Order: sequence, then C-alpha cells, then structure tokens
Amino acid sequence: MFKPMRELFTSGNKDLRKRVYFTLACLTVFILGISIRVPGTEDLTGKLGFLDLINTIGGGALQNFSIFALGVMPYITASIITQLLQMDIFPYFTELRKQGHTGRQKINQITRYMGIAFAFIEGYAFAFAFMGKTGDPLRYMYIATVLTAGTAFLLWMGDQMTQKGIGNGVSLIIMAGIIARLPQMFIDAFTSLVVFEGTSQVIALGIIKFIIFLVVYFGIIIGMIFVQESERRIPIQYANKSTSAYGNAQSFMPIKINTAGVIPVIFASSLLAIPSVIARVVNKDGFSLFVQKYLSYTTPVGFILYVILIFFFAYFYTFIQLKPEEFAKNLQDNGGYIPGIRPGEETKQYVNRILSRLTVLGATFLSIISGLPILFSKITSLPTSVTIGGTGLLIVVGVALETYKQLEGSILTRSYKRGYSRR
Repeated sequence: MFKPMRELFTSGNKDLRKRVYFTLACLTVFILGISIRVPGTEDLTGKLGFLDLINTIGGGALQNFSIFALGVMPYITASIITQLLQMDIFPYFTELRKQGHTGRQKINQITRYMGIAFAFIEGYAFAFAFMGKTGDPLRYMYIATVLTAGTAFLLWMGDQMTQKGIGNGVSLIIMAGIIARLPQMFIDAFTSLVVFEGTSQVIALGIIKFIIFLVVYFGIIIGMIFVQESERRIPIQYANKSTSAYGNAQSFMPIKINTAGVIPVIFASSLLAIPSVIARVVNKDGFSLFVQKYLSYTTPVGFILYVILIFFFAYFYTFIQLKPEEFAKNLQDNGGYIPGIRPGEETKQYVNRILSRLTVLGATFLSIISGLPILFSKITSLPTSVTIGGTGLLIVVGVALETYKQLEGSILTRSYKRGYSRR
C-alpha cells in the first residue's frame, strides 16, 4: 500500500508532486476562506438542524456565515438533478448523454449554470432566514451575491484542481471542509473527558475514556472502508469466448453494497431541511413547533422519517443508475449471459433480486452511519461538536479511497512507461 506512495517522492515523479502541491495550495485557500465572514453578518448561534450537513461539508462555514457558507452544495444539488434528468425523464438531457464527450461538456456547463442559480436562491433564503425581517431587500441581495460569488470561486478552483492537480477537485474541497473540523473535535473530546483538576485516578480514567473514544472512532472508519470496498460479483460468460483461452480468467460485473454512495443521505437531509428553512422565514410559533416536534432528527418521529427517506432514495437512485432492464438487453446484444440464467427477462429479474438485497444492506449501512451521531449525542454528555460516524466521515472515506487509487494508478503507469522505455 505504501510502496507506490514512496515512489511519489522519486525524481521521475516531479510533475506529479507539483500537482499534489498545487492541490494542497488550493485547499489551503479554501480553509482560509472559511474564516472570512460576509461583511455585516454574525456567527449563527442557534441550532442548524438538518442544515448541519451543509455546515459539516463546508467545514463550519455556514455557522461562521463566511463567504464560502454555501460551499459546493448548490452544485451538488444541480448535479443530482441533471443526473436524474438524463434517466429518460427529459428527452433533451437523454440525447446529450448519448452524444459522448460533446454531450458531457454541455451537461457540465448546464450543471454549473444551474448550480450558480441555486446558490443565489439559497443565499437569499439564508440571508432572509438568519437575519430576520430587519434588513432591506438590497441587503439580502448583497449577501446572496457574496455567497454566490463564493460558490462560483470554489467551483472554479475545483476545476483548476481537476485539470492541474490530482483530480476530483470538488470532492477534495468537500473532504477538506470536513477534515478541517476534526482537530477541534478531538481537542473538545480530550478536554471534556480528561479533567486534570481531579485525582490521579480520575485523570487516568479520563485518559482511558479518550483512548476508547479513539478506538471506536477509527474502528468505525475501518468498518466504512470495508463496506465501501465490498462488492457482489456477477459472473458473465460470452458465447464467442472461453475462459480457457484467457487463462481461466472470467468476466464479471461488480456491484458495490453501497452503490448509491451518500446521495440518499443528501437527498433525505435536503428534503427534511426545507421545512426548517420555511419555519425560519415564516417565523410562526405553531409551524415552528410542529417542525421541531415531528421533522427534527432528534425526535423519534423525525428520525424514523429520516431513515425511511434514506431507504427510499437508496432504492430509487440505485435502480436509476444501474437499470437492470438495460443491462440485460446490452448483455444479450453482445452475446453475453450469466451462467445458469437465461438471457432477457430472466436475467433482468435476477439482477433485480441482487440489487434489491444489496440495496437493503447499503441503506441499512447508511442509516446506521447517519444515526450514530444522533444516538451518540443522546447517550453521552460530550459537546455537540464531538461526534462519531456521520455522513461527513463517510464522504471523507470515499473521497480518500478514490484519490489514493488515482494517485496509485498514476504512479504505476509512470513506472510501466519508464520500464518500457528502458527496453
């Protein structure tokens, strides 16, 4: 695992090191921007509710009401919408998807414009919700414009990181925002658990508690990596090929247990965040009480609704992405089949069954990870800044694994090219 990473610091990978340094410089700019507050605003002291996901992804930027308060969430929302529109929902987007590279460029352009529009709408809504009705429309417009500019700058910087850095610019920005809060979280956990004013036994007990907290925290990370890398392999055989001709190597279709990633959690959180935003804008006691009592994840009803939405969106997004009917048709057209399963309708039903079972496991995993911070805050007296699990940590694990694989692939490719050139 670490051998390819050591190759990064050899003389032959100087260009790759420059890409890494450029990426780190961009992420440093993002971290510094989190602390730059929008002029004329103050920190948000109240509970953010389901908006805490935006705050977590932005590294606390929303709570600081910084110029990067919206982060790249408007772009993520736009990306999800355009992905859904490509699934035979809107003919124009379906045609663009079939046009290859040119179509993807057009879709990316539309996604960015849509993300900027969402950023302005969300910025205006947040300005009105958090500042109250004391401001004037021009003030709200000013704040919305600053927040939109912050999002636009992050999208531009993400593109630069993708082109001149190590790739995955937007994903790395999200990961950096989440990681930026981890040191303070561990400091808060240590100061809360370890009290140096007591006896030596009390201090030792506090240190043991902190060590247990670290073991549980990193144990959850290991579990996340295991689930993220787990997959179900469906064997595939082609009528014009034999396994013996390829050294007994058999083709297969890998399906991850958590195929949908964190999209179901983002969907569920975004949907449940809408009533909270409306309650802040309307500012009616009756409606606010209803939202707090039934649509808050800290209440049993709100948590159950949250889990139901995660399961629904997990099924919805997984089947829209993989499309068993289209897979069965393409497999049959290419002369392929699953051993023991007839091509056509039977293959479709077989893939449907596998996807349904895997999605149950994936949605259960997402529900547990998303519910861990909620349950942890209920059973412990630690500060709200100290959590275990959560969607943010899942995003960090996913992006870190993907970035590592890209770096490893780039280093190995360069090694093969150098070895081939010497021959």
